[in-house]
Amino acid sequence: MQGSVERNVASRSVFAPLVVVVLALAGPSLAQDYPSHVVKFVVPYAPGGTSDIIARVIADRLSATLGQSVIVENRPGATGAIGARAVASAAPDGHTLLVGNTGEIAINPLWGKGIGYDPDKDFLPVAFTANVPLVLVVPAKAPYATMREMLEAARERGLSFASAGWATPGHFAGEMLKFKTKANFSHVPYNGAAPALNDLLGGHVDLFFSGFPAAMPHVKVGTLRAIAVSSGRRSAIAPDLPTVAEVAAISSFDITLWQGIFAPRGTPKEIVGRLTSQINHVLTEPDIKQKLLEQGADVQPMSIDQFASFVTAESNKFRGIIKDANLLASR
Repeated sequence: MQGSVERNVASRSVFAPLVVVVLALAGPSLAQDYPSHVVKFVVPYAPGGTSDIIARVIADRLSATLGQSVIVENRPGATGAIGARAVASAAPDGHTLLVGNTGEIAINPLWGKGIGYDPDKDFLPVAFTANVPLVLVVPAKAPYATMREMLEAARERGLSFASAGWATPGHFAGEMLKFKTKANFSHVPYNGAAPALNDLLGGHVDLFFSGFPAAMPHVKVGTLRAIAVSSGRRSAIAPDLPTVAEVAAISSFDITLWQGIFAPRGTPKEIVGRLTSQINHVLTEPDIKQKLLEQGADVQPMSIDQFASFVTAESNKFRGIIKDANLLASR
């Protein structure tokens, strides 16, 4: 009996290093064989919004880089939670990826229970793609042409502000402006930026903090008027637009819609590493960078560790906003 145990122990001691060697050799093979079929970018919002526009620009070029089709699949609902849950439960093989944004990654976990996923436990950061200021837009026929005039109108008769959904950056921007200026704003949530913009164009709501890519075509044709940006500094694409911080004298006002690619946890690090490298390469290609800049997106390729640190910092920032404005109590 003792001899059998000793032989088993000896067998395991010989086998263990072999496992390490096999896994080490398999790592490069995983990356080389990937992708074996279509790669899906899951955008957790309706088509036509900022996330959708940027994701499609990147997906088109990444298809050529990976040698396999990269398609965008829109899975809107529950402020990004439906799409996020779908990716969290997908096979961790790099073929289903989340186009994660400020809302579903940094805000949703702080906003309420029962969202059905945990960004820290369910996802791996892959690549930071862009940082987009929100642009405060109003109907072109609105009786106010500046942010100061808009705030005065809000104090006098009250105004409604649209958002792409509860706990999105646009929602938080509106709530923070309301809290800091004591303006009379009422929140009207939608299921994505596109339907919010449609109702703003129709005059059913008064203002909207929208991502640049979705709003600027309407500004260019004169159906909407841009009056401020939500970022801490002015946007390079519209340097004449003041920041909310400037006009309303709110030094801490710096809310943006950022976007990154996330993989289900358990995805092999070799595949994650290849995706990071390829996406960062796409982002630095001059024509792609120019396309994104024209959409108002600030392109900032990061390493995986830098991206993870950025997400942590954003979560801490929104935790402070929720506490200061007592937003959980006001839902």
